Amino acid sequence: MKKISITLFAVAFYLSAFMAVHINLKLKREFTVDSLGACQGISYQNGKIFLYGDREVGIIREYKLANDSLDYQHKEYKLTVDGKDVINHPTGIAYNGKSPVFIGNSIRLNPEGTHWKAVIYCVNWPGLLKTGTLDGNILGTIDDDTCIQGTRPEYVKYKGKWFVATADYGNKKNEVRLYDPEALKKAAKTSEPGVLYKRFTCGPWVQNLFWMKNTNTLVLVQNQIEGRKWRFTFVDLEKSIETGKEVVLNVVETDRADELEGFAFLDGAKQGIAVTSSRTNNVNLMRAE
Repeated sequence: MKKISITLFAVAFYLSAFMAVHINLKLKREFTVDSLGACQGISYQNGKIFLYGDREVGIIREYKLANDSLDYQHKEYKLTVDGKDVINHPTGIAYNGKSPVFIGNSIRLNPEGTHWKAVIYCVNWPGLLKTGTLDGNILGTIDDDTCIQGTRPEYVKYKGKWFVATADYGNKKNEVRLYDPEALKKAAKTSEPGVLYKRFTCGPWVQNLFWMKNTNTLVLVQNQIEGRKWRFTFVDLEKSIETGKEVVLNVVETDRADELEGFAFLDGAKQGIAVTSSRTNNVNLMRAE
């Protein structure tokens, strides 16, 4: 009986990995969600959908999927302290329901994109959802000085342990880095000893990350060229870490010309949501095939 169970598990794992390699994404429906400024990403948490953007201040709004649309839950969270904008350009929410929550802030300091200010905030997530602001809810402020171009935190699991992954947005020396969350929350900067765990090189223009826990696959949410056109790159996380460079399983590209900013699969990885910074049609329901 035990041998049969192990065999069935192996078959299920193989099939899930096969699906990840051959997955395709088709646009199902596009529509406009307002009051976000330029939408910068999406965080899917136990049936709740959080979209975040850079309105007059950094903003997060909560939604639920209702048929083929999003139902606004009339819950808005401003990333401010004492009314002042703190996380003005949110570029990632690392949440797994167990570990500290981190929110990234990536600021381009020059038009060429060669100088960036990247900060990772450790946040009291339940407190933020309760009070609606960051007042009293910032647990740590970490200068991501290890980054090359910006920060976009996302939780991944490697060899049974949680790590905070992040990636760069440029076209030179791009890499995915894994930070130890316990060391990260106590650090003043990511270059401190014990924070950086592993890194591997990757392709350009990574806007965000999404981890597929059932297949240990990391999705690089990318642009094909700077600020334009959609690309989803599925990489084998474990092999990428071990080799030091991305091990690509599959690449999906679309003919959409706007700036893809974020993506998340919903339950079961049969349907996902892609968001862009466009003023219209910034939320897009995707079907996995």
